[in-house]
Amino acid sequence: MSLYELFILAVGLSMDAFSVAVCKGLSTNRLQKKHYFLVGAWFGGFQALMPAIGYFLGSTFKKYIDSYDHWIAFVLLGLIGANMLREAFSKKEDEDESDSFSVKAMFILAVATSIDALAVGVSFALLPQVNITAAVLFIGVITFALSAVGLKVGNVFGAKYKSKAELVGGVILILIGLKILLEHLGVLG
Repeated sequence: MSLYELFILAVGLSMDAFSVAVCKGLSTNRLQKKHYFLVGAWFGGFQALMPAIGYFLGSTFKKYIDSYDHWIAFVLLGLIGANMLREAFSKKEDEDESDSFSVKAMFILAVATSIDALAVGVSFALLPQVNITAAVLFIGVITFALSAVGLKVGNVFGAKYKSKAELVGGVILILIGLKILLEHLGVLG
């Protein structure tokens, strides 16, 4: 696999994480440096970890992963999106932004956005010319950077349109989950 092919793959894998980072930025009033690091580390770390796990699982478990990875991503993103919609319609005056970046919230989002990377790791096991260490590090770094950029993009947009930010973010997460599901079911090409 060439460096160019790996770059395209890394960018493609990071798009879900980028979109979710945009949603996080939309729903955060004041970003701090630690938020960029947290989002980048969670998403980049899991985008690197999942292909590594997939690689080591290899082709033995590929048929099991392929049969339901899209359902897992759909359910996780749907639940998180529905929660964001619920929060958008609630009349809370005191919002605790630290919940948005809690270990539980970030773990669920990181897993949900990296499920496809697990399957990519399985395919890496079938390609003899893939240096798995370099591949997962490259994927992780690209995702880290794009996630941090997505957080800033969402925050700049959200500062002007805060009242609708969580609504839009929730809808986006649900649509990402639905897209993953429909692609794997063959409805979308």
